This record gives sequence, structure tokens and C-alpha cells, in this order.
Amino acid sequence: MNHLPLRLFPPYEKSCFDDRVLSEGCKWTVIGGDTTGNEALGVNRTVDQNCNLAEVVINGSSLPAVVDRSHESIKHSIQPASSRWRHNQTLSLRIRKQILKFLDAEKDISVLKGTLKPGDIIHYIFDRDSTMNVSQNLYELLPRTSPLKNKHFQTCAIVGNSGVLLNSGCGQEIDTHSFVIRCNLAPVQEYARDVGLKTDLVTMNPSVIQRAFEDLVNATWREKLLQRLHGLNGSILWIPAFMARGGKERVEWVNALILKHHVNVRTAYPSLRLLHAVRGYWLTNKVHIKRPTTGLLMYTLATRFCNQIYLYGFWPFPLDQNQNPVKYHYYDSLKYGYTSQASPHTMPLEFKALKSLHEQGALKLTVGQCDGAT
Repeated sequence: MNHLPLRLFPPYEKSCFDDRVLSEGCKWTVIGGDTTGNEALGVNRTVDQNCNLAEVVINGSSLPAVVDRSHESIKHSIQPASSRWRHNQTLSLRIRKQILKFLDAEKDISVLKGTLKPGDIIHYIFDRDSTMNVSQNLYELLPRTSPLKNKHFQTCAIVGNSGVLLNSGCGQEIDTHSFVIRCNLAPVQEYARDVGLKTDLVTMNPSVIQRAFEDLVNATWREKLLQRLHGLNGSILWIPAFMARGGKERVEWVNALILKHHVNVRTAYPSLRLLHAVRGYWLTNKVHIKRPTTGLLMYTLATRFCNQIYLYGFWPFPLDQNQNPVKYHYYDSLKYGYTSQASPHTMPLEFKALKSLHEQGALKLTVGQCDGAT
């Protein structure tokens, strides 16, 4: 089946970016932000983009652009893994080209040593009136070159943390991919059958230290974190360090542990423009997200260095396709209001966009059992 491109963005509208980004033609100046959150980062600088040339098929060619109708139900049924799915290489390459107009994952995956020095002052993206000084520990852990410099992979798995992974039997399939991305230091050992073990890049929002490791209040919790970090064994640890002032201490604790115990990880601290570049790409394509989730950030970055992208554990709904309850995270009992107006994210809307791309062959979205699962 041919998939004709639908031009999804007319001349740029200022209203798309609310008070966080002002449009100056095709220059976006980051000037403010939310006061809470833990997904990405930015600084007060201008990002030049070519706004008028990109196009992407977010919906089928006969459908309107994805819009935010959170009060409406989203039809989210997806065919079983065994159903025929064919990679649309032409569309994948087009999306990569379009995203490159907004960001380059090879560069934006991390700030590099040559761009910052100890003592430099950075404004937090979500607390624009608050600043941090680049510490010696942070500086020591900045990579000299991009951890993805000249990297390219045939297949990549991005593993979300939804409870839909439980009893999926997807672990073996996930581990066969060339490059595996995981989110927020999610545990793998005790869930290996469903989520796999292989990890090439894992994100770590500072809030995870409070939620999963009790803010390292004693030696027991510090040891648990150390065990998790040692288990990464050379993987990229992606830490959004410049988001909000509340995360400063937690980032410093982790940095200090890594240095003190010579943990074998490759640290990366996302570029100061990444959040707004990613958000800009999706908003310009009329996917009216608030703040991109970690999963959407990782997919957007992965288009740069992955030929085929496979998503697992992306399911922002309390029930599965058979109306069975689904945990928010596969590994804990945390609750989440997916459609709450107070949420910084628009997960069901993101999912709708990803589902559309799945149907067109730009990515593969697995939300049930994997082939061969027993």
C-alpha cells in the first residue's frame, strides 16, 4: 500500500508554543518553562530551524492531523505481534530527514566537555529564575565526544515501563535488537522473561532517586543504586541534569557515586535545547503535546541512528485490549492519571501518533504477547 505524505503544517503559528517558546520566523527563543517536571532541559538561546519544508505522515493520508481531544476515547487496538507488519523504509528515512531539521541526536544526546567548564552558570529549563553551577564532578563526567558519534544500528528497541509488558514474553525478542534503550533505571533482572536484559542506553530522571532509591538515605539504598549502576556494564547512562532545581542534589549524589566507585558507565547529559527541539517537531506536525515523555524523546532521538525502531511497553491506559487492568509501571504500584489536566504529559495523544506511525510502517509497536511467547 502506498502512503502519500500529508502536509501537516501550514505557516507556523505562535500559539503552538504558548509562553515557553516565541516564534521569530523560524527562530525559536527559549524564554521560560514549567516549574515542575523531569523529562528534559533547555537554556536561553535561539534555535534556527527551517520550519516550512518538513512534512510527515502522522495520520493516514485521508485523516486529519492528530489533535488533543482528551475528553474523547482513543481507539487504541493494535493487531497481535503475529499480524503482518512491514517496515516502510521510505517513510522512516523521510521522518529522519525531517527531524534533522530540528535536532541532531548525535550532537544533542549530550553536552560535551568543550562546551562547559566548572563554575559555568546554567538556568534550569523548568525554573528559569533558578540557576546551577557546573560542578567539578559533573564536568569530569561530561563526554569528550558524542557517545553516538558515527553510530548506526539496523534495529533498535525502546522499552517503556508500562505494565502491559508483564506476561508478554518479549524479553528474548527485545534482546535480539542491535541497540536497546530503557527508561528511568527500570529493573530488568527479575522481569527478564518479559523485558529482557540487554541495555545499551538507559535514562535516569533525578526523581527516580527519590522514588526508587529513597533519596539514598542510608548505606542500604546507596548499595542498591550502586548494584543497579554496576549492572549497566558500559552502557550509556542518560541523565537530564539541567531540568529543575529540585533535581540538583540527586544528580550530584549519582555523579559522586559513579566517580567514587569507578562505575563502568558512559554518562551523557542531554543538550540544553533538546526538549524544545523535540517538542517543536511534534507541535509543528500538529501533535499537540505538552511536554514530551521520555519514551517520545527516545523515539525522536533514535530516528537518527536506527534503521528500524521497535517499541515495547508503551501503553498509557489503565486497561489492556482485553479490558484487563494494566499497571502504570511493570515493576511498582505507582498510580498515574493518564488524562489528568494536571499532568505535564499527554500520553494518550502521544500514543495515538505512535500508533499511526506503526500502521504506516515507520515503527513497530508491540502491546501484547511477542511471537513465540508461551
